[in-house]
Amino acid sequence: MAENRASATEDQVLELLRTTPPWRGLDHGVLVALASSCLIDFVPKGDRLFLRGAAGLDALLLVLSGRVARLLPGDDGSEIPLDEAGPGDILGDMALFRDGRPECDAEAKEDTFVARMPGEVFLRAVRDNPALALHFLQSFAEAASDRLAPGGSASRAAPSQGTDLSLFGTRVGNLAVRPPITAEPGLAIRDAARIMLKENAGSLLVCEASGDLRGIVTDKDLRKAVALGRDVESPVRTIMASPVLDIAGYEPCFDALLKMMAHKVHHLAVTGPDGLAGVVTAHDILALQGTSPLSLFREIESQREVAGLYPLSAKAPRVIRALMDTGARAGHVTRLITVVNDLILHKIIEMVTREIGPPPVAWCWMSMGSEGRREQTFATDQDNALIHADCRDEAVRRAAGVYFQALAERVVSHLDKAGFPRCKGDMMASNPAWRKSLSGWKETFDDWIAVPEAREVLHATIFFDFRGVAGQTGLAEELRGHVAGRAAASGIFLRFLAADCLVTRPPLTFFKGFVVEKNGERKNTLDLKKRGLVPFQDFARVLALSHGVRETSTLGRVETLAKNGHVPRELGREVGQAFEFLLQVKLSHQLAQVEAGRPPDNFIDPGRLSDLDRTTLRQAFGVIGAMQTFLKDMFRLNLG
Repeated sequence: MAENRASATEDQVLELLRTTPPWRGLDHGVLVALASSCLIDFVPKGDRLFLRGAAGLDALLLVLSGRVARLLPGDDGSEIPLDEAGPGDILGDMALFRDGRPECDAEAKEDTFVARMPGEVFLRAVRDNPALALHFLQSFAEAASDRLAPGGSASRAAPSQGTDLSLFGTRVGNLAVRPPITAEPGLAIRDAARIMLKENAGSLLVCEASGDLRGIVTDKDLRKAVALGRDVESPVRTIMASPVLDIAGYEPCFDALLKMMAHKVHHLAVTGPDGLAGVVTAHDILALQGTSPLSLFREIESQREVAGLYPLSAKAPRVIRALMDTGARAGHVTRLITVVNDLILHKIIEMVTREIGPPPVAWCWMSMGSEGRREQTFATDQDNALIHADCRDEAVRRAAGVYFQALAERVVSHLDKAGFPRCKGDMMASNPAWRKSLSGWKETFDDWIAVPEAREVLHATIFFDFRGVAGQTGLAEELRGHVAGRAAASGIFLRFLAADCLVTRPPLTFFKGFVVEKNGERKNTLDLKKRGLVPFQDFARVLALSHGVRETSTLGRVETLAKNGHVPRELGREVGQAFEFLLQVKLSHQLAQVEAGRPPDNFIDPGRLSDLDRTTLRQAFGVIGAMQTFLKDMFRLNLG
C-alpha cells in the first residue's frame, strides 16, 4: 500500500508513540517532548536511509508510513534482506548506542515517511526511563548472541523479563547450543541411559549409521521402560518415539512453540545447513517467557475432567495481551488462538471417546469458517462438521450413525460450555446434515459446484475452508484433493464466486471518508468483518479454488498464489499487508472489549482510532478495489 504524499505531523508522531511499544507506557509529558523533538522526513522509494558502516547517524528513525528493508551484503555481491520495518518500527537504535555506524543498509521499499528523533534526545530518554532501557537492553542481548555464536548461530539467548518479545526475536538455533546426543537404533536401553547420564542430557536422538533420524528417547521414556519392566538390554528403538518433528534453526521460537503445542510434544530436532544441529525443548522456550502460552497448554493437557476445560479459553486473553504488547503480528496471534482452541477441542474429544468407546469406522472432525482458516479471534461461533469412512455393511452403517450422533452432540455441547457458542445457522456436526461419509461429502461438494446459486455461495464461504483437526485427518485431506480438482475445473462455479466478491464495496466515500452507520446502537461504527475482512477472505478463496491451492488461511493462500505467479507479487504483498492490518485492528478492538468485561463484536468506530491507524485503514480498504478489479479482469466480469 504505497503512501500518498500527504504530510505527516507532530500529532501523528505523538499518536504513534502513545500507542506503540516500547513508548506507550511513558508519561504523557515525556511523549510530548519526544514528539516535538522529531523532524519529519520523506524518503522516496529506492532511496537509502543509511548505509552499513557509514559514520554520522545522529537520529533514531521512527517509521510513520511506508516500508523499509534492512539489507546485508552477501558473499556473491548480492544483498540479503534481514527484515522489513513498517509503521511504528524503529531504525538506528543499535548504531546510536555504539558509534553511530549502522551494521546494515536501510532502503525504502515504497515512498516512506519517517520521524527523526535526535540521538541525544533518544539516549537521554533511555537513561531517564528504566522501561525503555530494559526494552533496548533485551533487544541488544538477543542481537549480540546472534553475532557471537559460531557460524552465525547464537549461543543461548538471555531470558526475557516478563515479556514474550524473545519468542519473536530469538531463533530456534539460539537455544540449540550443544551438539545433539545420538545413538544407533540397536543400542541397548541400558547403554542409552548411561550416555544420557554422562552427558547430562534429557533426550537422545536415534539415528541410523547414515545419519537418518529415526526417533527420540527422553528421560520420561526411560522411566516408563523401567516402570513397565522392560529388558534393559533391548534395543533403544523399542522405546523411542517416532517420527521426530523437526524445525529449522532460523525459524523464530514462536513457530517452535506452536509446533509443540499443536502436536503435543516437548522436544523438536533442530536442523541447520549441515543437518542435525541439536534439540530444543519446551523448557527452553518456557525459560524465555513471562506470561507463557505453554503454561496454558500444560493446564489444558493436565485436565482429567471435561468440566475443568470450561474456564480455560477465558485465560487466553491474558496470553494474547502479553503478545500484542510486544508487537506480535496479527497472523501470529490468530495462529496461537487457533492452536489453543484446537487443544481444547482435542481434549474434549479425547474425554468423550473415552466415555462412549471406540468408533466403528475411521472418522475426522473438521473445522470450517474462521476455524478452518486459522483466523479465530475472540468472537468465534462453532462451525464444524464430521466426516467418516464409507460403510459398505448396513449394520456398521447404522452403528456409525448412532455413534457419531452421540459423539457430535456431546462435543458440541462441551464446546458451548467451554466458551465457543453454537452456530446460529446450525452449521455444526450435531446437525445430521453435516455428518457424512467421505463419498457423501464428495457428492455434496460436487452438487454445490455444479449448481452455483446463492445458497451454494453461502456454503462455499464456510465449508470450502474446512480443515481436518481431530481423528483421521487423512480423510479431510482426501476430500480437500477432490474439492480442489473439481472446483478448479468448474469455470461457471468460480465465475459465480468471483461475481459474489464484487457485491461488497469498500466502506469509503468518494472523498475517502468512512461509510458508517448513521443512527441506532451502531451509530458511527462500521462492521470490520463484513465490510473489511470478508472481501479479502473471499478473494483468496476463489483464487485458491481456481488454482488448486490447498492452503486454507487467507494469508497462506495469498502468499502461495503470489509465489506461484497467479497473483502479481505487488498485489499479493498489498493484500497480505492490508488483511493483516485489518485483523490487527479487530483483535485490538475485541481484546479491549473482553478486558472491559463486554462481549466482543466486529463494530469499530474509526473516529476512535489514531490518525495513523485511520490513514492505514483507508489504504487497506482501498486494496479491496484493486482485488475486485483483478477478479473482473481474470473472470471477464466486465463483459456481463
